[in-house]
Amino acid sequence: MDKTTTGWLNGFLGVLIFSGSLPATRVAVADFAPVFLTASRAAIAGLIGLALLVALRERRPERDDLVSLAVVALGVVVGFPLLTAIALQHITSAHSIVFIGLLPLATAIFGVLRGGERPRPAFWAFSLLGSLLVVGFAVSQGISAAPVGDLLMLAAVVVCGLGYAEGGRLSRTLGGWQVICWALVLSLPIMLVIAMMTSPGTLAGIGGPAWAGLAYVSLFSMLIGFVFWYRGLAQGGIAAVGQLQLLQPFFGLALAAMLLHEEVNPAMIGVTVAIVVCVAGAKKFAK
Repeated sequence: MDKTTTGWLNGFLGVLIFSGSLPATRVAVADFAPVFLTASRAAIAGLIGLALLVALRERRPERDDLVSLAVVALGVVVGFPLLTAIALQHITSAHSIVFIGLLPLATAIFGVLRGGERPRPAFWAFSLLGSLLVVGFAVSQGISAAPVGDLLMLAAVVVCGLGYAEGGRLSRTLGGWQVICWALVLSLPIMLVIAMMTSPGTLAGIGGPAWAGLAYVSLFSMLIGFVFWYRGLAQGGIAAVGQLQLLQPFFGLALAAMLLHEEVNPAMIGVTVAIVVCVAGAKKFAK
């Protein structure tokens, strides 16, 4: 299997894992405060990441890598989890998942700015079309009904796209799983303090689904998913493999319907199908 194919396979596995993030977060914020959820998931994943780095005796990052690791940490360890957790207090996970359709465009833009990639003009046309479909859907569903939630999701997409592109670029030299582990370790002291300061006064009212949601976003969304995702971006190209994120709404909407019994209307399905068509075109002209 060649490097590009392996990259797409790793990227697909990462997207599949990430697809459960928003439904799991939606369940978790029912009983946990967003700030505590963000800090605790990062702290749990950070402790696991630290154990892996020590056990495998990984070399420390170069001083020049620390800025990039800080960008990754701010984007995917703190920014995206916190912004989405707050947003999900205002909107449903099914509605928020559609915004994930904007991530490939954000990732591709930062892939050019930070990764030095140069997709062809037709690539941008397909990526922009997919993004316009997402924004159009949000507006048609009544964006004024929950403007805070929608704006938070848009902000989350921007910081996440930057974190994805920066991590993908750094993975070329540092390694995929090493990037996310070092980013988690870098933020671990702060996240531990915040988690302890914002922990619930009592655990008596925390239900099983909330604990399950916390476990998923800590282990899978915050660590395991990135092992595959950053490796895929490094192997197959940030802009190209990043388009796989357009498949995430399919999986996420299905999970929201099955696990949370949220309504998935025909418009959501229709726009998701149209977005996937766009990613096929974007993939063709990524290089």
